[in-house]
Amino acid sequence: MSKPSSNAEQLLRHLEWTVLRRLEGLLQGDYRTLLRGTGIDLADLREYQYHDDVRHIDWNVTARLQQTHVRVFTEDREMSAWFLLDLSPSMDFGSGEQRKRQVLTEFVAVLARLLVHHGNRVGAMFYNAGVDAVIPARAGRHHILHLLHSLLTQPVTEGKGPTRLHELLQAAANLIRRRSTVFVVSDFISEAGWEKPLGLLAQRHDVVAVRLLDPLELELPDLGLIPIRDVETGEQLLVDTHDAGFRKRFSRIAAQREADLRQALARAGVDTLELSTDDQLIDAIMRFTDLRKRRSQSSGAQATGGKLPGHLRSVA
Repeated sequence: MSKPSSNAEQLLRHLEWTVLRRLEGLLQGDYRTLLRGTGIDLADLREYQYHDDVRHIDWNVTARLQQTHVRVFTEDREMSAWFLLDLSPSMDFGSGEQRKRQVLTEFVAVLARLLVHHGNRVGAMFYNAGVDAVIPARAGRHHILHLLHSLLTQPVTEGKGPTRLHELLQAAANLIRRRSTVFVVSDFISEAGWEKPLGLLAQRHDVVAVRLLDPLELELPDLGLIPIRDVETGEQLLVDTHDAGFRKRFSRIAAQREADLRQALARAGVDTLELSTDDQLIDAIMRFTDLRKRRSQSSGAQATGGKLPGHLRSVA
């Protein structure tokens, strides 16, 4: 493991003072909702007692012994989280003070530090022209610094062609064997074909899609005649944003893409957190925690035959 850079140390210290200290107070015990755990093991059977969860009744044993019995579980508390990080050229876009790649880096730093602080392990896979690097899941502050150093020193490349996000998802499915929480951090500007691998990954793991976006990708202001370059293909266009009809068509196409993307993520069965370059990181993580709470409550309602709430999604 290489020695972490001073840039990684400075970034982590800055986030610990500006974000993590506030989050620890806001989250308190709710950090456990960030991960769902790797499973539970059956430890024992005993007679039913008042206030026991009826979902844990073992009906076969109850019928055989003519006495209601419940299953007693021990929780597997060793959790692992993986960050699948899209570092393709489109992630270097940003119309304001921050680029999507900077938002990605700070999100990973905060989540990884928070999870490792509570005894969990984190790993990462970097994708650019392909899967460029894999950092095994480990714990400890030094490991977080190593992850951040590797992330900060990843080169920015352009003109390599369109992103093929399915390659990252398929590689993760082959690599991550034990059930984990998997954060797919991307803008999902990619060739088609990533939806099925994402759905298959979600069947085995607890998958969260962290979708990064920039306000300029949704609506163009009147900036006059401007050059636009596709950083992934190198293609350049000159567009007239003064044309109200052009801006309207752009917004309509962007809105349709938004709707299609959200439907695809919902079909894959993953939780989705949308994180904009003009968003506040603390607010985003609190929205994510609230999302996980509601998802947990809906799972409990489903198990007990209660009504489920509608589609759960956190929107930036």
